Amino acid sequence: MDSIIVFGAGGRAGRRVVAEAVRRGHRVTSVVRDVSRYPDLGGTLVSGDVTDPAAVAALAKGHDAAVHAAALVGVPDFFTAAARALTGGLVEAGVPRLVGIGVGTALEVAPGVPMHDTADFPAEYRDFSRAHAAQIEVLRAADERLDWVLLVPPPTLLDDASAGTGHYRTGAGQVLPAGDGLFPYADLALAVVDEAEAPRHHRAVVAIGH
Repeated sequence: MDSIIVFGAGGRAGRRVVAEAVRRGHRVTSVVRDVSRYPDLGGTLVSGDVTDPAAVAALAKGHDAAVHAAALVGVPDFFTAAARALTGGLVEAGVPRLVGIGVGTALEVAPGVPMHDTADFPAEYRDFSRAHAAQIEVLRAADERLDWVLLVPPPTLLDDASAGTGHYRTGAGQVLPAGDGLFPYADLALAVVDEAEAPRHHRAVVAIGH
């Protein structure tokens, strides 16, 4: 595996994924909406719309794996639109692997009960979490030629300053502890690039934590 395309490369998670993939010697294409805003971003910087299947297919062609790190607040159908574009566009481009990043509040705290559906979950965040989780059904319906995984960090603040611990563990669709209360973006990036390089989980939602 040599080349990775990262959609949403300018965000906090995306930046860390790009840096980790570049550090490991991969050829990285960093996709953002406006290239002028990210002059310091690593990889080959290109403009693109992750919700446009034709754009996804054109940009992704020739890559070995794709990463979906994009997020947009205030647009309820963004995540499902992006998932449809990615699952369709990557198959068209012949890219076999997709590693997405989920939201921790969509993980289960009891069998069949995601955190965002619990009584004490803050109402102002519920719609965003549900919208984020809605992409899972789109992924599950994807063409069998696309091997995907959705990695989901703990439902806590993620640490953008730390160099990370250099390790993580994985579980099923239930919340895993973050450790000291913060989970580093750097450790999330480790998990993402690991799954892009050498897939261990297939067509599954996978919680990560410490």
